[in-house]
Amino acid sequence: MTDRRGRVLVLIALIALFAFFVGLLWGSAPLSWVAVLKALVAPSDDVTGQIVWQLRAPRVAAAFACGGLLALAGALLQVLLRNPLADPYVLGVSGGAAVGALGAMLLGLAGVAINVAALAGAMAAIGIVFVVSYRAADWNVYRLLLTGVMLSAGFGAVISLLLSLAPSAAVKGMLFWLMGDLSQAEGVLAAWIVLILASFVALALAGALNVLSLGHTKAATLGVAVGPLQLVVYFGASLVTATALMVGGAIGFVGLVIPHGIRLLGITDYRYLVPGAVLAGGGFLVVADTLARVLWAPQQLPVGVLTALLGVPVMLVLLSRRL
Repeated sequence: MTDRRGRVLVLIALIALFAFFVGLLWGSAPLSWVAVLKALVAPSDDVTGQIVWQLRAPRVAAAFACGGLLALAGALLQVLLRNPLADPYVLGVSGGAAVGALGAMLLGLAGVAINVAALAGAMAAIGIVFVVSYRAADWNVYRLLLTGVMLSAGFGAVISLLLSLAPSAAVKGMLFWLMGDLSQAEGVLAAWIVLILASFVALALAGALNVLSLGHTKAATLGVAVGPLQLVVYFGASLVTATALMVGGAIGFVGLVIPHGIRLLGITDYRYLVPGAVLAGGGFLVVADTLARVLWAPQQLPVGVLTALLGVPVMLVLLSRRL
């Protein structure tokens, strides 16, 4: 069994690496795979080198980091909430970030200011959910989930209000942020640092997460400090989600479908699930973003649309094979 899980993990890593290369290869300017490999091995200042290193590589890196962050957050929240429908946005973090980002756009701000506003909104949502759901060192998971759902509904109403008040020239940019947009991705290095650190922490906690997936009562009986573990998972998943939102906006479906897909491949042990989800999520979003860039070129499509169009049939095939 261990050998099979290892082989599946290696296969996922190879597919993710191939997706990364495809993201560098495809674009509005045609490049051969030989030219791309040459630019990677021996960077130069010619046109091919500039396209690969200055245009495509930063965006592919942003897509991979964002996809890995979302998949990791989804895997963590699904074990925390013991709910297979949990995704990185179920606790209202996305709604808070969207209210902050759209509010900044409505005020005419741009660039870093939008990211700061999105981060402030996400942190506010994280704080509200924590204060409401955590009582006297006791965390009721059902209250946590209900608080997040109610907060998301409230933020959804505020988002609709902001869109209705926005001038028509600003609505398209707002909609792109809500559906995911990596064309103006910033803070890629910080996203990679968060992804690497969060992955190592999740791997260090993999044994405890495996026990927690059996239920809170069983986990406590088996000696797991359930309360502190829940706090670490909640704040870790929230931080990871907020980082992904700052990089690519509200990209949906990745955090829901990728952890499920990994489990349907027979990997439920978090020692393998965490790296598998990160690699698959990163590769999946790179492919989706590449298609968003080239399908309707020179116009770019919202990457969140492609994640759903790609993820739904893949998930249905996996489910049909499993059943």
